[in-house]
Amino acid sequence: MIGIAERGAFLRHRHRLSWAESVPWIAAVAAFFLFPSYETLGAQVLIMVLFALSLDLILGYAGIISLGHAAFFGIGAYTAGILSAQGWGEPISGLVLAAIVAGIAGFISGWAILRTTGLTLLMLTLCFAELLREIANEQEHYTGGDDGLRGIRMDPIFGVFEFDLFGETAYLYCLAVLFIMFVVARAIVHSPFGQSLTGIRENIRRMHAVGAPVHLKLVTIYAISAAMAGVAGALLAQTTEYVGLTVLSFIRSGDVLIVIILGGFGRLYGAFIGAPLYMVLQDQLAKQSPEYWLFGIGLVLVVVVMFAPRGVLGLLEDLGARFRRDSR
Repeated sequence: MIGIAERGAFLRHRHRLSWAESVPWIAAVAAFFLFPSYETLGAQVLIMVLFALSLDLILGYAGIISLGHAAFFGIGAYTAGILSAQGWGEPISGLVLAAIVAGIAGFISGWAILRTTGLTLLMLTLCFAELLREIANEQEHYTGGDDGLRGIRMDPIFGVFEFDLFGETAYLYCLAVLFIMFVVARAIVHSPFGQSLTGIRENIRRMHAVGAPVHLKLVTIYAISAAMAGVAGALLAQTTEYVGLTVLSFIRSGDVLIVIILGGFGRLYGAFIGAPLYMVLQDQLAKQSPEYWLFGIGLVLVVVVMFAPRGVLGLLEDLGARFRRDSR
């Protein structure tokens, strides 16, 4: 029999940080110095990485497919935006409140939605996001409706670092928040709770059979994912000082799902590959063909699904494993 100490040592060794995990962070810091004129775009990429990371927690680990994850992104954006427009421009507290509101919304909606499965679950997530979008459009006094929420003014971070026109502060701010959220996500997926989520994804009937509180676990990770998506939305509102109805749109939910498929889900770092790849691809295709760039996105997505079903990160892992076998 393996003792508790031996099992603990195995888990610590299995989930310890590897040198390869530092590559995305080194690249993000290097991009700050190498591409100073693209820091505003870089901040948008980092926000998309965080948004995709939040979706990966429920899709890649718990097996919850959502077409309405933008609901929580939009809740976070409007929470931070309305607070600022009403005179509360302190950014850190805005992020915390956005996470709390989005997390509560995720817990309440998840308690009902996650009692369903399959197509019903998929449609309910979409309907929830569209319902919120209509509510935001109706409450023009608070949200600005079609014209968007204006009057957002952010205070300097810690009273020192002001948001500048060049995006330097925004980039470093988004990078710091992304790092903190990633540490939290990594701790979750490598914990016993995270391992139980994988068990639910792989065989939910067996998890019911062993007495695991499946529904509660799913609702919990759904709420955590919603809170992280809310932080991403709040970052967008704070760094752009504008919130529109698009933060709740189906297109926003579809974009983040494409990011996860391109990068690879169930690996955390797939978001770091999928987000910049998708946003750069989107930018270049739109320049080449403003009318038909979506055709190019669809074609790339089909190719990835056919030849790299585990995403670009999964393809890189397979190539690395093959190279190691051939070099022996």
